[in-house]
Amino acid sequence: MRRTSLKEVRVKKVHALGAIVLASGLALTACGSDSSDSSGDTPEVKIQGAFIPAPSSGDMAAGFFIAHNSGGADTLESVTSDIAGQVTLHSTKGGVMKEQESFAVPADGELDFERGGNHLMFENLKRTPKEGDKVSVKLHFAKSGTVTVAFPVKAATYNPTSHASH
Repeated sequence: MRRTSLKEVRVKKVHALGAIVLASGLALTACGSDSSDSSGDTPEVKIQGAFIPAPSSGDMAAGFFIAHNSGGADTLESVTSDIAGQVTLHSTKGGVMKEQESFAVPADGELDFERGGNHLMFENLKRTPKEGDKVSVKLHFAKSGTVTVAFPVKAATYNPTSHASH
């Protein structure tokens, strides 16, 4: 039978101690993330009222929706769709349309994309969406990740009352 040297015993103790410290650190990290989740810091984004008015031209379309957030603040960073080469974010203030890099989604609040205000622009359309179609749109949020929404294509003049009530 081989005898264990004092040096080998010390190395084993150091390795065991290191494993205990690592496990303790991981346990504390897990506890820390659980407590921040329960404090309401995690966004809970739900999309409502999404639609695309049937476009009058074949190369661009607009999109509208409301992002309801019952948690912590988030940011809408980008949007993609298989019908468009590019989807850009726009604001309209005082009749002036301006492209935006992102939009803040306030904690316990909402972000409206409505006619005459914030909206999506589907550019370089690969096909023209027709009234009655559903278009798959991916909204990419900083914290909530990607939310996929089916945007129904409505009549070109469609203007929902749910947006007007805000």
